[in-house]
Amino acid sequence: MRHLVDHRKLGRTSEHRASLLRNLVVSLIEHGRIQTSVPKAKEARRLAERCITLAKKAHLATEPAAKLHYQRQAMQKLHNVGAVQKLIAEIGPKYMERSGGYTRIYKAGYRLGDRSPIALFELV
Repeated sequence: MRHLVDHRKLGRTSEHRASLLRNLVVSLIEHGRIQTSVPKAKEARRLAERCITLAKKAHLATEPAAKLHYQRQAMQKLHNVGAVQKLIAEIGPKYMERSGGYTRIYKAGYRLGDRSPIALFELV
């Protein structure tokens, strides 16, 4: 049973795992679709959904201080100025009507080298 198990470890240390997921989400924001393994896509989905929700909150914020607060929170998660700017300027307003489910994972077969399941991870 998986009681109290919060996330997949992906065979990495916590710092390496955080960096990997951050880089996956930044690539997703920049390109709109990426190809990765299924477990990595499922873990990156959690971070991507949270970042898009922050972007929606920043778009709805009426006060400049509140908007800056959400920008800084997104920056804390992604560590990439260009990705955060694109997230808040383009992606956040695009999903204002959706209450969740901003990403999609398609299974795309298996990698030739190690038969690892591959997925297409994209924004809806």
